Amino acid sequence: MYQVATEQHPAQVIFIMGPTASGKTSLALELAQQVNCEIISVDSALIYKDMDIGTAKPTKEELAAVPHHLIDIIDPSMTYSVSQFRADAERLIAEIIGRGHLPVLVGGTMMYFNALIKGLSTLPASNACIRADIEEQATEKGWAAMHAQLALIDPLCAQRIHPNDPQRITRALEVYQISGRPMSALQAESSGPIPYTIAQFAIAPQERSVLHERIELRFQQMLEQNFEAEVSALMARQDLLEDLPSMRCVGYRQMWQYLSGQMSRSDMFERGVIATRQLAKRQVTWLRSWDDVIWLDTFANNNVEMILKLIKK
Repeated sequence: MYQVATEQHPAQVIFIMGPTASGKTSLALELAQQVNCEIISVDSALIYKDMDIGTAKPTKEELAAVPHHLIDIIDPSMTYSVSQFRADAERLIAEIIGRGHLPVLVGGTMMYFNALIKGLSTLPASNACIRADIEEQATEKGWAAMHAQLALIDPLCAQRIHPNDPQRITRALEVYQISGRPMSALQAESSGPIPYTIAQFAIAPQERSVLHERIELRFQQMLEQNFEAEVSALMARQDLLEDLPSMRCVGYRQMWQYLSGQMSRSDMFERGVIATRQLAKRQVTWLRSWDDVIWLDTFANNNVEMILKLIKK
């Protein structure tokens, strides 16, 4: 289980989180000049190949300056789950530490960070209709019969659950009916917090208006770098559709709609900027409720120094 880094318990892993256009990449690269580290991208858009401009992917020079991971790992036609990220990131963290380097996880996909800090549960959400049906059967047959039914489909759970525990019997039967798999098997696949001491940093400008200006400037720069041609090339592929997760990324959806004649160029720019600002707002909102985060100002000159204080010597 992870521990919060302090000066008495130096960090084994660094998180650099924050909204889009807040300066996360620059800070990580600056840190890499001081520490022997490797960067793990925590970004649900940077995973895609051939999506460089609209994702603000690090340049070839930046990628060459320090080892990067989980960038350009899948085709835009494919999907990538939170559980896949969790497995990949946990493996990479162990490998990087094994090489004597510091893992620095950088990005703004908060559900990915959440999977590392809080773990993942593979159990499905409760279903009121299924629970009502199970309880109706129990009224007719009795809970001993329901426990016997559970023993047939999930012996391990039945062994752990007392025959006079209707709540847990109901949940185990419900999980099986929803997923088609025993609850004991799903629980075995669940994961808890990663077993490391972590220092968590969030970076953003102090003024929201400044972040909004940076977002608009970045979107304008993307257009100047020929973002339109990048999306045109993706649209020319026969296997990519507008509703794929890759094409729903902020900026790509608006450009796709513009190129397919659904909106004007000016509308594309305006909606792209608005969508990016809304994404940044969600990221900040999530971080504001995050435990054990040290906030950094985008424009402060001592950010690396703040991180270095909590790094394992």
